[in-house]
Amino acid sequence: MSSKPTVRIENVVASVVLNQYIDLESITKNIPSVDYNPEQFPGLVFRLDKPKTATLIFSSGKMVCTGAKSEKDVKKAIKKIITTLKSKGINIIGKPKITIQNIVASANIRMNINLEKAALTLENVMYEPEQFPGLIYRLNEPKVVLLLFSSGKMVCTGAKKEEQVYEAVKKVTERLIELKLTY
Repeated sequence: MSSKPTVRIENVVASVVLNQYIDLESITKNIPSVDYNPEQFPGLVFRLDKPKTATLIFSSGKMVCTGAKSEKDVKKAIKKIITTLKSKGINIIGKPKITIQNIVASANIRMNINLEKAALTLENVMYEPEQFPGLIYRLNEPKVVLLLFSSGKMVCTGAKKEEQVYEAVKKVTERLIELKLTY
């Protein structure tokens, strides 16, 4: 038996609702570092270095934050953006409603996986090595999709909470070992 799998959160995507109109032109005038080109895209892009994120802001008051490495970083980024907007005279009323939409993580179970055997043994899988080298494994609980590679590396997507990623990786690793699909 090998050591515990390593898991790394790669990207957390969250939607944010401010429930108010936001003047994107005014933000552009007051914060020159933002990207706003309404002829090409209706949203404004607000990038932060710490935490390293890109947040799309729409005039409807809706926002989409991407690039965060944790749920905590999403909250930090949104707080920082709202504080910056307020400091530049943009009137923000109310509290942002943040919803995590997707968490993408990579994992390594440090064992090889027999994907051919796994494709025949596991349920809710798709494996077409001529099209894609990974096995697609859909879990119902937690509701996530994992891409498994013969090297023992995985990608987990669809989680709404960080703990779901860890739960999914643990569950799949235990199942692979139990069914003797690792070597």
